[in-house]
Amino acid sequence: MPTTHARQRWFGFLAAALAGSLAASPNCPAVAQVVQPVVTPTSSDAAMTPDERRALEEYKKAWQNYSAAAGAYWNSIAERRQLRNGKRARGEQLSVSDYVLAQPPVYTGPPNPLKRPPHPVYVPVVADFLAAARREFGFAPRLPQSESEFKRAYAKVALAAGLTRDQIVRIYAFEATGNGSYDVEAGLEHNKHARAITTALGYNQLLATNSVEILAEKGGEFIKQFGLAAAMPAVPRQAFDVKIDVLRKMIAFTRSVPDAWNQHEILANTAKGLGVHALNLDLDIGPMLQTQKLVDSVVFARKKGFARVLTAAELEMMNLTGDGNGFDVVTMPLPWRDQVPTANFFRPSGYADNPVAQRNNVVAKLIAATDARMDEEIKKPGARELAGFLQ
Repeated sequence: MPTTHARQRWFGFLAAALAGSLAASPNCPAVAQVVQPVVTPTSSDAAMTPDERRALEEYKKAWQNYSAAAGAYWNSIAERRQLRNGKRARGEQLSVSDYVLAQPPVYTGPPNPLKRPPHPVYVPVVADFLAAARREFGFAPRLPQSESEFKRAYAKVALAAGLTRDQIVRIYAFEATGNGSYDVEAGLEHNKHARAITTALGYNQLLATNSVEILAEKGGEFIKQFGLAAAMPAVPRQAFDVKIDVLRKMIAFTRSVPDAWNQHEILANTAKGLGVHALNLDLDIGPMLQTQKLVDSVVFARKKGFARVLTAAELEMMNLTGDGNGFDVVTMPLPWRDQVPTANFFRPSGYADNPVAQRNNVVAKLIAATDARMDEEIKKPGARELAGFLQ
């Protein structure tokens, strides 16, 4: 599954999922990205007035001062994380002082006078995934006849994989807004005509990179399951042979690079990678992909000696922040959770992109906000229907 750095790129879905009362207020100061460059005048700025030049110099000075403070802060975050990892490897007890207990510095200086509005970047959508699958692999997913059909298939796979009813329903409610369809994409939850913000897709909002990585690591298991299904007399053998052939081609593609998130991310942003992502829409494969993302986190915690069943909110922490950071969160003693800032589990760019992590800026608040949102979303028809298939 994704590394800490990579998973933080898509933690922004938490902001969308915790919309409404939990969303960051427009008046809440935004965290500036440490990597933001200091803008200098270009030839087109030669006609700046003295006041404009003075404003630019003031901005540059303020930003440089902030960058120095922020750089030191985020370096300390990385150092403490490395310290904690070392202690765990040696079997030593952690203390609350092994975390940075101060909140990140916030840029409060003058605005950048030369800043220009960013151009929106096009994010591929379902139609693009389907077109890529057809063009690159000759593959058309077997789409469900209804949302209920997909929910029923997902419920069956998720339960068989060992997920609990509570985990399945509450995480679906949180990730897919409690009423999302199997093809819901981040940014389009409430308006199909809006702009997608990432390729995150389905009940558990897999990124295209997730799809590539899961298929590279677990594709063989998927094929084994299809082999069993194909042996059933009632199942059309030819249809399964075709799909297994496509799966083998896709698996070979996903394994054409080392098993590393950044390498899988490169593949995911190609036409073939988008075609692999279309598997999430398939009634046979989609439930397995969506389930595997959560199962990997459960297995990670179990291997680390976590004996009890993860609550849905705890599993969501691992799902969103990455297994290593998420495990750090869920095993943290309760008295520390009111003291430890959420920044400890991010890199600066990831934190800057997540107003909810900033607003709920200590571990206890973030977990409580996640649970509260789940409590609301499970009341919606989609979540109730899914729960009905888990009896």
